[in-house]
Amino acid sequence: MKKILGLFLALAMLLSCTAVAEEAAPALQQDVVILFTSDAHCGIDQGFGYAGLAAVRDSLKAAGNHVVLVDNGDAIQGEPVGTMTKGEAIIDLMNAVGYDVAIPGNHEFDYGMDNFLSLVEKANFPYISANFTKEGELVFQPYVIKEFDGVKIAFVGMTTPKTFTSSTPTYFQDGNGNYIYGFSEDETGDALYAAVQSAVDAARAEGASYVIAMAHLGNEATCSPWRYDDVITHTNGIDAFLDGHSHDTDQTMVTNKDGKEIPRSGCGTKLGGIGYAVISAKDGSVSAGLYTWSNKVSAPALFGIENEVSEAVKAATETLNAKLSEVVAKSAVDLTIYDPEAVDENGKPIRIIRNAETNLGDLCADAYRDQSGADIAFVNGGGIRVSIAAGDITLNDILKVHPFGNAMCVVEATGQEILDALEWASRNVPGENGGFLQVSGLTYEIHTYIESSCTQNDKGAFTGVTGEYRVKNVKVHGEDLDLAKTYTLASHNYMLKSGGDGISMFTDNKVLQDEVKLDNQVLIDYIIDSLGGVVGENYADPYGEGRIVAVAEAPAK
Repeated sequence: MKKILGLFLALAMLLSCTAVAEEAAPALQQDVVILFTSDAHCGIDQGFGYAGLAAVRDSLKAAGNHVVLVDNGDAIQGEPVGTMTKGEAIIDLMNAVGYDVAIPGNHEFDYGMDNFLSLVEKANFPYISANFTKEGELVFQPYVIKEFDGVKIAFVGMTTPKTFTSSTPTYFQDGNGNYIYGFSEDETGDALYAAVQSAVDAARAEGASYVIAMAHLGNEATCSPWRYDDVITHTNGIDAFLDGHSHDTDQTMVTNKDGKEIPRSGCGTKLGGIGYAVISAKDGSVSAGLYTWSNKVSAPALFGIENEVSEAVKAATETLNAKLSEVVAKSAVDLTIYDPEAVDENGKPIRIIRNAETNLGDLCADAYRDQSGADIAFVNGGGIRVSIAAGDITLNDILKVHPFGNAMCVVEATGQEILDALEWASRNVPGENGGFLQVSGLTYEIHTYIESSCTQNDKGAFTGVTGEYRVKNVKVHGEDLDLAKTYTLASHNYMLKSGGDGISMFTDNKVLQDEVKLDNQVLIDYIIDSLGGVVGENYADPYGEGRIVAVAEAPAK
C-alpha cells in the first residue's frame, strides 16, 4: 500500500511540475534588435549604404543580440541603378544584404504591377501586407512570425492607400479602367484600421508575444486618414510602429486605442538613417530609436568597409558608370529644389519644390512646354527629385532629377480644369504636397489665408471645390485665364492620363500627343536644342521668375 501511495505521490508531483512548465511562458535569452530601412530610393552607396547596413547588422549579432532586418518600402526607385534595371538590381542587393522581411511602398509599383510581382518572386525574403488586395483578396500574407528563444514576434505590414495617386493609378486597374487592386481604402480610414487589427489579432492568436508594425504610411497631411497616428489610435496589440513614406526621422510616442503608449519611429531616406526597435531580454520592454549618418561621405567610403555587400554594390554600379557619367549639357547657375537660405532645426536645407516655385521647377516645366509646343505646361514637384549644381550636367544628373520614366503627353483642357488642377495641387500650401504644380506659360497666386475646400473620393482623387478658391489671378501668357476656353496642356502620362497625385480632371480629355518622349529626354533636349546646351542666367534666381506667388493675408479693401 505504501509503495502504491508513493507512486501516486510521485505521479502527482510530476504532473504538477509538468503543469507549471506548460504555464511558464518562454523568455528571451538575448535582446532582439529589429533594424529597419525605408525610402532608400536606390541610395545603395549613400548614408550608411547597404554595405554599412550589413556591417551594423553583423556587429549587433556579434555583440550577442538576435537581429531581424526589415524594409518598409520605396527601395527600388529613385536612382538610375533602379530606373535602368526596373528595380532588379536593388532586389539583388537586398538579397545580398540578407533582408528578412519587406513591405511594398507606393514606389514599388512604378515600373508596373507585373514587374513588381516578378521582383517579389526574385526576392529571397517575403513581402507582407495586411491591406494590399486584388479583387478583395490579400496579395501577400498579412504578417510573418519570427521566433527567438521560443518567443514569437510577429511583423504586420501595411501600405498607404495614397499609393493609388502617388504611383501610377492605371497599374491598379484592369483593361477597362476598373480598379482591381486595393489598399483597404475608404474616406474614414476604418477599412485600413480593421485590416490592420485583423492581422494583429490573428498573429496574437497564433502565439505572438510581440507585434511589430511595418508601415509605409507617413505623417503628411494629405495621407489622412491613413497616417501612422490614425492607425495607432484606432488599433491595439501593436508594440512598436516602424514607419516610412514621408522621409521623416521623428521618434515619438502615440497612445493607442487602449491608452497604451506605442513608440513610432521614422528613419528618413537614402539610407541616411537606420531605424531600430529593441525587445529587452531583461524586462520584455520595447523601445525604438534611430542610428543616423549625416556626413556627405558615405559610411562605406569613409571607413573603407569591405564585405560581400560592398562587392555586390560595386558590381551593380560598374556597368552603369560609363554611360551615366556622360556630360550632356552645362549649367551656369545652381538649379535647386531647396530653399537656398533657410535650414531646419538640424541645419539641413528645407525642400520647397513641393510648395513654392524654384528655378529648377521653372526649367522642367519650360522643357515640357518648349518640346511640346503647348500653351501651358505642368510638372508635379514630387517628380523633380534632386538639385543640379552649376557646371557639367551628366546623364546621371538628369536621371536623378526625373527618375520615374514618365512620358510627355499633351491634352486639351478647359480653363476651369486648369484652375481646378492648380487649386487641388495648392491645397496644402504652405505644407508640402508631391502634386504641387510647377508651371510654364502661366502665373498664379495662392491665397493661403483661405482654407482649402477641395473634396476627394476614397482613392484620394479630386472631386470638386465646395468653397472659395484659394488660387486667384491666374494668367496665361499675361492674359486672364478664360474658364470656358480650351487650352493645350503639356505634362506627362502619370498626371494627364493616369490621374497621378489625385489630379483627375484631365483623364478623359482629348489626347493630342501621347507618350512621345520620356521626361528625362524632354529635359535634355530642351537644354541642348533650345538653350544651346547651357542653362543660363534666365534661371539664376533660385526662387524662380515670380510665376507662383503666395499671399498670406487678405488684401485690404
